[in-house]
Amino acid sequence: MKPISSRLYGLDTLRALAILLVFANHYVNFVTRRPTLGFVGEIGWAGVDLFFALSGYLIGNQIFAGMRRDAFSLPRFYARRLLRTLPNYYVVLALYAFWPVFSAGAHHAPWWQYLTFTLNFDLRPGTLFSHSWSLCVEEQFYMVLPAVALLAGAVRGAWRLRLAWALIAAGFVAGMLMRAHAWDDVRPPPGGNGTFYREIYYATLCRFDELLAGVALALMKNCHAGLWTRLTAWGNTTLALGVLLVGCAFRLFLADHFGRSETIFGYPLLALGFGLLVLSALSPGSLLHRVRVPGAASIAVWSYAIYLIHKQLCIVLARELTPLGLDPNMPAGVALLLAASILAGWVLYALVETPFMWLRERYVPADRGEKKPAAEAAGLRGAGS
Repeated sequence: MKPISSRLYGLDTLRALAILLVFANHYVNFVTRRPTLGFVGEIGWAGVDLFFALSGYLIGNQIFAGMRRDAFSLPRFYARRLLRTLPNYYVVLALYAFWPVFSAGAHHAPWWQYLTFTLNFDLRPGTLFSHSWSLCVEEQFYMVLPAVALLAGAVRGAWRLRLAWALIAAGFVAGMLMRAHAWDDVRPPPGGNGTFYREIYYATLCRFDELLAGVALALMKNCHAGLWTRLTAWGNTTLALGVLLVGCAFRLFLADHFGRSETIFGYPLLALGFGLLVLSALSPGSLLHRVRVPGAASIAVWSYAIYLIHKQLCIVLARELTPLGLDPNMPAGVALLLAASILAGWVLYALVETPFMWLRERYVPADRGEKKPAAEAAGLRGAGS
């Protein structure tokens, strides 16, 4: 690992925030089934969307930077992506499949769907390892994105960038139209239902707004250097605007998570807010970029492993510890289960992810001999590249 001074503090902070939000949401929905953590637990599902925005930028930047240097390799991209995601994922999947204590007899989908990252297709809430739906959306998106980028890059002249931006804009519009169509078919009740989750919340074509926002930032950085320099000079302004827009989106979703307008327009609003936060994190003068939050870098590095294992681990531990007098609704119970999740994530990172990352860097370089700047490489390792 690079020295900590080479890391991008802002990206670390956002990624640590994302995993803590997800933890809070899963905790209140699957461990205590009570509003133990208040509105943070209720809105914590948006941590996944923050992960999407971060990954969209980091993976998009990898693709566009390589193309700009004429050094991007599609086979290497796919190989590096799979070496990053598969080892941890398959180890945790094996726990669900072969350790009865971990699975607790819950319903599972056909195993081929887990193995092929297609679980989110017609996924029923409550299915074993259901939170891997977000990994499915990411993997599907990143199987398509580089091929689309290369096709757009084949266009000559000024039309190349126009086409790229047109595709991003069309993606946002298409997402809204598909959610509108799906909502009109589902018409969920005020409290939502399983069909809403199957047809909208888990559906790839309805849930890539934040990924597109991150890709748009990467395109701007690599193809509009002057605009990027001007925007990153206003880091604290974009931080304030990002917080404001995310706050507005949270208020909409907390008022009615399953409403038609919220479903259609809430996710693009959240994408814009999170995109501005990522932009602020990359702006040298912003507080988000400059302030190092203690522990955030480590949690950011371990966040993928924590995401995979924390939910079921907390369910199992809460069941075992409650008879011993440890109430998961109390602060001590929350702290213990959070600490156990972080520790388990670290173990998974150290024993599984780290060796495969060494193999990836040793045998599958990102492109034809080019090296990333140290800070960018550190940010990529900590954000799911």
